Amino acid sequence: MIRSIIEQTGVKIDVEDSGKVNVASNDEVSANKALQIIRDLTASAEVGKTYLGKVSRLADFGAFVEILPGLDGLLHISEVAEHRIKDVRDELKEGDQVLVKVLAVEGNRIKLSRKAILKEQRAKMGGAPPPDSDEGADGGSTSQSSSHSGR
Repeated sequence: MIRSIIEQTGVKIDVEDSGKVNVASNDEVSANKALQIIRDLTASAEVGKTYLGKVSRLADFGAFVEILPGLDGLLHISEVAEHRIKDVRDELKEGDQVLVKVLAVEGNRIKLSRKAILKEQRAKMGGAPPPDSDEGADGGSTSQSSSHSGR
């Protein structure tokens, strides 16, 4: 892998026994490209972080999504959408790019959620509450009148 990075970028790479990696180059662009390749290779999934992933495989119980090069997580069918879905294929297909949030990392298993992202986006957009909710016009007029009370 190191040889491949050297061939692609023309940099010099030394790896110390401690694991520290030194990258040297006369060309800043090449050095930055090599550093980005190394970061991508050594990246790991972080709980709570959002990734733009690619659906790599579908199964009856969910979809496997590649969130980093060579790193897949499971998007369980219950985490695909805010509503209940019968078949993952109704929402996703292989090759789709999808925003997902890492819910948990257990050993080499990564649990993902698209539902969490959809809820966050709806909240940011001031999305309507669920139909059976009592939230609505009353609360809005109260907050408006208090905002005009001269504070």
